[in-house]
Amino acid sequence: FVYSLLQLLSNVVLWDGIVQEDKVRDLGLSKLLNRYLLLNILNTPLGPDNIEKCNKVVACLPERWFQDLKGGSTLPELLNFSQHLLQ
Repeated sequence: FVYSLLQLLSNVVLWDGIVQEDKVRDLGLSKLLNRYLLLNILNTPLGPDNIEKCNKVVACLPERWFQDLKGGSTLPELLNFSQHLLQ
C-alpha cells in the first residue's frame, strides 16, 4: 500500500511546472504525504524499511521548491516529516 502511495506522490509531483505549484504542493504534500504516507512511515519501526520509505519521499521532491529557503528551514508542509527525519 505504501509503495502505491509513493508512486502516486511521484506522479503528482511530476505535474509541477504544468499546474500551479501551490496546487501540486497542496495535493502532494498536505494531502497525500501528511495524511497517508506520514502516518504509515511513523508506524513503521525504525530501520532499513523506514529509511527506504523516507528516501523515496525525498527523491520525489523537486529541488526548486527548496531554492529560496534559508539554511536549516523547510517547507511548512514538510515540518512533521522533517521532525521524523531528525529523530
